[in-house]
Amino acid sequence: MQTQHILDGYRVLDITQHIAGPTVTRLMVEMGAEVIKVEILPYGDPTRLGAFRRDKRSGLNIQHNRGKKSLCLDVKSEKGRQILKELVEKCDVILENFAPGVIGRMGLDWETVKSLNPKAVMCSISAFGQTGPLAPLPGFDYIAQAYAGVTDMIGDADGPPSIPQLALGDVGTGVHAACAIGYALLHRERTGKGQFLDISLLDCYFHAHEANVELYSGTQGKVVPTRNGSQHYSLVPVGVYRSKEGYILILAHMENHWKNLCGVIGNEALTTEERFTDPKTRIRAKEEIVAIIEQWLQAQESDQAAIELLQQAHVPVAPVLTIGEAISHPHLVERGTVQTVNDRILGEFKIPGNPLRYSEFPEPLPLDAPFLGEHNKEVLTEILAYSDEDVAAMESEKIIRQTTY
Repeated sequence: MQTQHILDGYRVLDITQHIAGPTVTRLMVEMGAEVIKVEILPYGDPTRLGAFRRDKRSGLNIQHNRGKKSLCLDVKSEKGRQILKELVEKCDVILENFAPGVIGRMGLDWETVKSLNPKAVMCSISAFGQTGPLAPLPGFDYIAQAYAGVTDMIGDADGPPSIPQLALGDVGTGVHAACAIGYALLHRERTGKGQFLDISLLDCYFHAHEANVELYSGTQGKVVPTRNGSQHYSLVPVGVYRSKEGYILILAHMENHWKNLCGVIGNEALTTEERFTDPKTRIRAKEEIVAIIEQWLQAQESDQAAIELLQQAHVPVAPVLTIGEAISHPHLVERGTVQTVNDRILGEFKIPGNPLRYSEFPEPLPLDAPFLGEHNKEVLTEILAYSDEDVAAMESEKIIRQTTY
């Protein structure tokens, strides 16, 4: 039989909600894994209450849960917990993202999971990790971001820190977790042994410091990385510049790019003046350099004309696109970075595409987001061998639930 995708044949028990955990299984289902998403009765994943809804159907939930099989289950009931344990025995990967200790109270701590299925890979995602002083605290993306020293790096130098208007931590942690799961499965293929993975938002956020930590530590605190608004604090010129029609990002701190930039703007003398020839002295002349660049940008015929001149000179440059402009950009559209989906209720709309690309599996799989509990019967009868009468009894006893949204 033709393999659909690279994870075809793997089964995942997804006991997650919100964004970080569902990001992991979103990537895995797009790579062909069978994902059984356990949604806690009665309302399921909170993303079902997203801002963009029609007839109770949520665009946010669709984006993060396409292709998954929804089992809406009362996990507090004895029968519900029994079903979870039975599913553990049938799955390759078990994923959860509750606060530390919660999954144990459901009866699925790692020791129990390992005894039920020694080959299982279990991954717990949390804000702060399963150990350490902060571990018991509730946390979300922005909370971990603040503890990681990331929030302090965003915003104007003389203003308060800012938060990004997207889930960098949740999605980034999901990608880290997916990477860890993939290697754990590879290890299992070699040894036959499963293992437990402890992935935290705080760890992943701190991992994103490309230079700040070593710079501060290596100089014994003499160099303090700091937020600096639209300009980089230690690299010049690197930042966002006011142009004729909007804003343009230029990254030209490397010497070849700096010389090319000076040539484009018709000010090659800058490459010979002592205060502009050294990266350290350019930091002290930052305001003057910003003014020179912005004066040139605003004198051009258009932003696109300025960008084309810079690109021709091999100066790294980009327009600062809005969400609407990015969605329609031909490069993002051609590569499938922007993906158009057609939902049974919401119809056609766009979501981010899968960034993982494989030459052997070039086409995206056709996936639909499940209604709440849509796959109750399929999961219980086909995977766990319950009878139709058993399923009907569970429905009447409110152990499972199904809706049409």
